[in-house]
Amino acid sequence: MKKYLLMLFVMALSITAKAQEFKTLTYFVNDSTKLELDLFLPKKQGKEKSPLLIHVHGGGFAVGNREWGHHIAKHAASQGYVAASISYTLYMKDKKFSCDGILSEKVKAFQIAANQLWQATLFFIKNSEKYNIDTSKIFISGSSAGAETVLHAAYWNRDLMSIYPDKLPDNFKYAGVISGAGAIMDLNLITKETVIPTLLFHGSCDPTVPYGTAAHHYCPTNASGWLMLFGSYSIYNHIIDLDGNIKLVTYCNGGHEYSDELFSKDPQTVVDFMNNTLNGKKEQSHIIISTNKECKKPNRYSFCD
Repeated sequence: MKKYLLMLFVMALSITAKAQEFKTLTYFVNDSTKLELDLFLPKKQGKEKSPLLIHVHGGGFAVGNREWGHHIAKHAASQGYVAASISYTLYMKDKKFSCDGILSEKVKAFQIAANQLWQATLFFIKNSEKYNIDTSKIFISGSSAGAETVLHAAYWNRDLMSIYPDKLPDNFKYAGVISGAGAIMDLNLITKETVIPTLLFHGSCDPTVPYGTAAHHYCPTNASGWLMLFGSYSIYNHIIDLDGNIKLVTYCNGGHEYSDELFSKDPQTVVDFMNNTLNGKKEQSHIIISTNKECKKPNRYSFCD
């Protein structure tokens, strides 16, 4: 009996410890929408304010939840970052997001998610003293749909694309962006004036979100859901041309399954990138990793041979 009670006590302690790893907070609410985030705080906070990482989960804007970002948020917090994984409106739930979808609906999904990420950012700016955050050191990261969200949140014109009345300060700029198997609709958004430190990772044979430049899902041009996207390799080359701070990790012949690879399996690489950025270290590197897989589509990248 004593052994059984001891086991229950240990289990209760374990559950309590897990529950105390993060706080769930409401970061946005209006007449129709309530959005929450899970906040992970550093165990030890010094006198200096902490940098912040906001993570956006994947799932094709149709599925997924903020728990999918707990691994990177928890690790970042263990390294001195305030970190949050956010929920956002899954606008494409019960809608078609592939070639037979509706183009305007796809774009709207991007826009809603990016706007809600801006609202999460605004929440932390307004509560920076409460959570001891340095608002000049806010990074954003995302996987798949989340990666598309953070790239557009980083580079879209907020005056043009905002849908909510409360906006980020005009001079606000993210400290950096981390994208796992993401893409952007327009490379022209990234200029010498707008470019920020960027970490990208992507499978070179991703059939869903193009690694280079191609239509979403490689849809034919007559498809109702046809949407041209510029993936990680195209973004990397563009930022190199701008002489920006850029790192690309390529999983040769890998598919979309690598969209969470660094966040879940090598989160320290993400933290190292952020630390280097904060320390003023500029990087222009392309890391090529073999997956020992074969690409179903013709492989156009000689560095993967």
